Amino acid sequence: MFVLELTYTAPVERADALLDAHVAWLDAQYAAGVFIASGRKNPRDGGIILAAGVDRAAIEKIVAADPFTVEGVCAYRVTEFYATKTADALAPYREQLPA
Repeated sequence: MFVLELTYTAPVERADALLDAHVAWLDAQYAAGVFIASGRKNPRDGGIILAAGVDRAAIEKIVAADPFTVEGVCAYRVTEFYATKTADALAPYREQLPA
């Protein structure tokens, strides 16, 4: 599982101008089964996305395709972790630690 942390590197108005394209990109990743949660940070200096079901190379390609990345309005911090414990509703995403 991955935590994708977006931090704006440009004024929020530039991000707002790209918001429709960013939301379409998000929707495509939800439809593909990769993203499981997302939202704005508070204060609004970026966002957070939870992703699962793909490897780091795939995540890097997905992040590179975000219109926010393409247009240079945010930087991503990608953190991989093993979701060994989850709420019951997230049980399909539980992982085992590697051997």
